[in-house]
Amino acid sequence: MTAGTVGEVDTVREAVHDAARRARVASRTLAQLTTAQKDAALHAAADALLAAKDTVLGANAEDIAAAEATGTAASLLDRLRLTQDRIDGIASGLRQVAGLPDPVGVVLRGSTLANGLEIRQVRVPLGVVGMVYEARPNVTVDAFGLALKSGNAALLRGSSSAARSNAALVAIMRDALVAQEIPADAVQLLPSEDRSSVTHLIQARGLVDVVIPRGGAGLINAVVRDAQVPTIETGTGNCHVYVHAAADLEMAESILLNSKTRRPSVCNTAETVLIDRAIADTAVPRLIGALERAQVTVHGDLPGLVPATDDDWADEYLSLDIALKVVDDLDAAVDHINEWGTGHTEAIVTADLKAAREFTARVDAAAVMVNASTAFTDGEQFGFGAEIGISTQKLHARGPMALPELTSTKWIVWGDGQIRPS
Repeated sequence: MTAGTVGEVDTVREAVHDAARRARVASRTLAQLTTAQKDAALHAAADALLAAKDTVLGANAEDIAAAEATGTAASLLDRLRLTQDRIDGIASGLRQVAGLPDPVGVVLRGSTLANGLEIRQVRVPLGVVGMVYEARPNVTVDAFGLALKSGNAALLRGSSSAARSNAALVAIMRDALVAQEIPADAVQLLPSEDRSSVTHLIQARGLVDVVIPRGGAGLINAVVRDAQVPTIETGTGNCHVYVHAAADLEMAESILLNSKTRRPSVCNTAETVLIDRAIADTAVPRLIGALERAQVTVHGDLPGLVPATDDDWADEYLSLDIALKVVDDLDAAVDHINEWGTGHTEAIVTADLKAAREFTARVDAAAVMVNASTAFTDGEQFGFGAEIGISTQKLHARGPMALPELTSTKWIVWGDGQIRPS
């Protein structure tokens, strides 16, 4: 993460820290909002977004044109692009979040001790949440919605490629908050022109409570490496579909095509298909043919395919490419996945219940699918509304992160004069 001159760095640092301080003030108000107040604000924001659709699409068109002029890859352009349908979906996500249970104040456990003390562990907001993400402007609204419902202030650092889109979206959200008598500083967009703003955000210890990176491996690794505040690590998605010996090939073809081609640029896309050797004679030509008809380039070590190297087994293509490997059995499939996978989403297609149970028990991933597309690893699809990201770490947040993952806990103890004996 490079920086400019000393004066420029100081200016950016102060801008980020000032935003964080204002977010801290706003977070104290947010923590006290009722569920009804938060839900009303979310619906108001959704209404405002739809009313300003033309403004958002205009800003996004400028971002797209600038990205195309610099030769941006098609997969990144797809992540950057907004359409009327996508804006409708973003607004719908806000309404879904409004309809979800409020995690704040939920009692997780508690008891009354022998001395009469009543102790309760309750969910509370994290406070100030920093979000560092690439390209996708829908994340701007998703992060706002989830942060608001969970009582957190959001500091958003999107990419410069989406600067116009993000600015338009945040302006709409801030105006909607003010109309609901909620501090506008509950959501702020940090400068994206200078990369040092990321460094200042992730090192603002004492001002920012947690940072969540969402994007490619380079971004995530840089944030985790350099952060001085706690991070919740979202991960890249080298996802696999394993076609087991007992698979229904019609089902396997449908699941594989949906996992690969529905939207190749997102992290729940399948990047490798593993085919059991017991059915390879029929499954390999059928599945390769289906993939090629869908304009997917197949990489592998079989004749007629693009030769595969270790990079192919490890790669998150995010394009119409897929790696294919014939494996001896379920053991070999699990070994391959656990060696090359990123812990995101793995799928098995099989009619064998025992094999499915063994696969789900042995594969190390945030989500494991049985006879279903990898594309279902998504907060909205899981019924969480919008998501803040998909975590591949093993701390309190793993898989699609929604409202509970944006809270911490507080112990509240009620007494009537008890003192601890010596």
